[in-house]
Amino acid sequence: VLSLGADVLPEYKLQTPRINKFTILHYSPFKAVWDWLILLLVIYTAIFTPYSAAFLLNDSEERKRRECGYSCSPLNVVDLIVDIMFIIDILINFRTTYVNQNEEVVSDPAKIAIHYFKGWFLIDMVAAIPFDLLIFGSGSEETTTLIGLLKTARLLRLVRVARKLDRYSEYGAAVLMLLMCIFALIAHWLACIWYAIGNVERPYLAHKIGWLDSLGEQLGKHYNKSDASSGPSIKDKYVTALYFTFSSLTSVGFGNVSPNTNSEKIFSICVMLIGSLMYASIFGNVSAIIQRLYSGTARYHMQMLRVKEFIRFHQIPNPLRQRLEEYFQHAWTYTNGIDMNMVLKGFPECLQADICLHLNQNLLQHCKAFHGASKGCLRALAMKFKTTHAPPGDTLVHCGDVLTALYFVSRGSIEILKSDIVVAILGK
Repeated sequence: VLSLGADVLPEYKLQTPRINKFTILHYSPFKAVWDWLILLLVIYTAIFTPYSAAFLLNDSEERKRRECGYSCSPLNVVDLIVDIMFIIDILINFRTTYVNQNEEVVSDPAKIAIHYFKGWFLIDMVAAIPFDLLIFGSGSEETTTLIGLLKTARLLRLVRVARKLDRYSEYGAAVLMLLMCIFALIAHWLACIWYAIGNVERPYLAHKIGWLDSLGEQLGKHYNKSDASSGPSIKDKYVTALYFTFSSLTSVGFGNVSPNTNSEKIFSICVMLIGSLMYASIFGNVSAIIQRLYSGTARYHMQMLRVKEFIRFHQIPNPLRQRLEEYFQHAWTYTNGIDMNMVLKGFPECLQADICLHLNQNLLQHCKAFHGASKGCLRALAMKFKTTHAPPGDTLVHCGDVLTALYFVSRGSIEILKSDIVVAILGK
């Protein structure tokens, strides 16, 4: 669960790795924790970088805060820490082992460096460039905006994360949660672009028809050319932009926030196209995921239906019919519909013997009949055991039956009856 790297094969851990002093094993606990830390920073970057580039760079209050340095803007400090962590991650990747095509752990520093250079080095390097330091060295608004857009290069690290998410595809609930988070993240990105389009166009429009001017009129916070801080607040603009993208992506547009200029209309068309694809992929998967979650219950009802059909077809009388249904329900609660014999058939005999030895270890350890038996004898006996379930009140052996098996009671108790009188009670 911890490891975000390549799939860990058991053979790696059986080998005694010969590694250099400062080389890190890719399946070590430190690397697993570090990968999770970098993942959290990537998520922070994916959310905050587009928001910062679109909303905060052009805001006058935010610009004043940035100009006074790191002391009065904690966000600048966080951004710097993220950049430093990404640079440290590059250095760690230069010293982390990897698995080659022959399923061997490579720990030679030169080979690791070549492998990393050929792989993810370029993407990691671009994502780690500290553009914030360049902002403080420049004063012009155009340069600030350009560098703010360059900061979005950090989002390249999401490519690495996306590649590692395949392993969680078998967990239905996790996939559903993941799809919803991706949907929200894309809506957030599109909201930032939607605001950026309106903000860039607004000063050049002859007639104030852009969505930002419409929002200012609705809220009574009109834009004033002489006052740069006039107009709706950042909170108002972001919430409205997010509301528009969510309503467009889910095809529920109410028209109260609408595109008016050509640029806004073209962007809205793109959002609708993206929305139709995402809506189909996410909500198309939901039915499959829910089906998978309830597959066990569906299997139970199907098996129960077969038992009832069998009873009806062969006209089995009531006491016997009740015993059949009770046995099925009782056996299902213990096995959950899994036939152990069928499962074991898929494994080699040596592994089957080990599994059977584990399954029957309580019986083999505590029953006096098996005391002093060799390991080989116990393995051979364990292969012959078959587990059966009997519901309460059921008769296991009738008087006069041919005995083809030896029974061991592993759970519960059995009464020995003679002419309806209990002669003895057998336990484990």
